[in-house]
Amino acid sequence: MKVSEFNYDLPEELIAQTPLEKRDESRLMVLNRKNQTIEHKKFKDIIEYLNPGDCLVRNNTKVIPARIYGKKETGAHVEFLLLNNIEGDIWESIVRPGNKLHVGTKVIFGDGLLKAEILEIMPGGTRKVKFTYDGIFNEILDQIGLMPLPPYIHEELKDNDRYQTVYAKYEGSAAAPTAGLHFTPELLKKIEEKGIKIANVTLHVGIGTFRPVKEENVEEHQMHKERFYVKQEDVDKINETKKAGKRVIAVGTTSCRVLETIADRNGMVKETEGDTGIYIYPGYKFKCLDGLITNFHLPQSTLLMLVSALAGKDYIMKAYKEAVKEKYRFFSFGDAMFIE
Repeated sequence: MKVSEFNYDLPEELIAQTPLEKRDESRLMVLNRKNQTIEHKKFKDIIEYLNPGDCLVRNNTKVIPARIYGKKETGAHVEFLLLNNIEGDIWESIVRPGNKLHVGTKVIFGDGLLKAEILEIMPGGTRKVKFTYDGIFNEILDQIGLMPLPPYIHEELKDNDRYQTVYAKYEGSAAAPTAGLHFTPELLKKIEEKGIKIANVTLHVGIGTFRPVKEENVEEHQMHKERFYVKQEDVDKINETKKAGKRVIAVGTTSCRVLETIADRNGMVKETEGDTGIYIYPGYKFKCLDGLITNFHLPQSTLLMLVSALAGKDYIMKAYKEAVKEKYRFFSFGDAMFIE
């Protein structure tokens, strides 16, 4: 299977640059796999498609202000993007300019609030970096860091909270699980009142989620790894749903990837902590997932391949063509799709 089969034409003006004023007023395209239909709704109408006994599984990770600007001891300006916490105060980071940041280089951020030393050049050119500081690391990041918005967003974000879900809890992501950005506390309350269970998983989204697939053949791509954990109380909700013959619906591809990583052949899950590099593309047989709420993804991306694995490539490509025609808003701050 060729990566080029997952291409589509997207006018640049359809790439959403800012979030809507009201989260749940975004548009919702509903794909019914059984009937092969396409409906156009508002996101708040999602409740009409959820049945009592269903279980929504959402990713409660929280984005950290992971983009920080500093100076070398020589005075030269540098930029770090924190990718993942290796251990303690040691992080894997993307650094710019990479050719100037060698092992042993020291950097100062925020007039000395934070200091860093390059320990190692890692595979792919990222750096292993050790930070030193007085106080609490996340509080310092809140003071000096910026939200690591995707490269296709060129406008400044006026409110950092709009790049967080309303249920974001555990800090560690370099990107938001964007399907969850459409939910409001009021909508979640209505969903629970209808008898729909809500379970959480935590997967810290890495910047690899934006990396393009460079191979010509789909099968040759290597997925990046991301850290996740799932608690017993959430495992119980998911397993009860499967046993009752009801649907497990993932909010976003990150939640989907966790479920499919930990599920056994019967779709049952267990309390787990680990790293996942699961790669889902057409031909994959889903074990746990029955439905997916997701945004519109980049051409030739692994996420477009994932939704094609769930709904069928031809059906998805037809839906994307219609989304372009109907002027849906694309990518992180864009509109949503429900595949049922």
